[in-house]
Amino acid sequence: MASLPKRIIKETERLITDPVPGITAEPHDDNLRYFEVTVEGPVGSPYENGIFQLELYLPDDYPMEAPKVRFLTKIYHPNIDRLGRICLDVLKTNWSPALQIRTVLLSIQALLASPNPNDPLANDVAEDWIKDEEAAKQTAKKWSKLYATPKQ
Repeated sequence: MASLPKRIIKETERLITDPVPGITAEPHDDNLRYFEVTVEGPVGSPYENGIFQLELYLPDDYPMEAPKVRFLTKIYHPNIDRLGRICLDVLKTNWSPALQIRTVLLSIQALLASPNPNDPLANDVAEDWIKDEEAAKQTAKKWSKLYATPKQ
């Protein structure tokens, strides 16, 4: 396996030595560009108490190209589709090589705290959110309990 760029090594070390509160990101043993990520649902959000599994992959062109991130845990959210893909500006049009893995993870955590049904990826969920936000939040809570609660 080709050696990793210094930047990826530095970012990985920082994620481990100075983790983002509520987020873990650990490189996979077989592929150090592939991270297993957990994000705790933000307090006060419908995702509170949920632990969400994500995968993050750094493409060969990283940092010129944004990381690929997707939810593995099923989630009811207007900006995350059934396949776990995430509609987030820093992963698409607003990506900049100045951003880091931790910035992306913080942005995902912020997206959980404040869903944006006006820029949806899951149109049906966004419609529900716009029609009856309270009911949509209850569904999000129910799904979080069902799919994102760690097994005891």
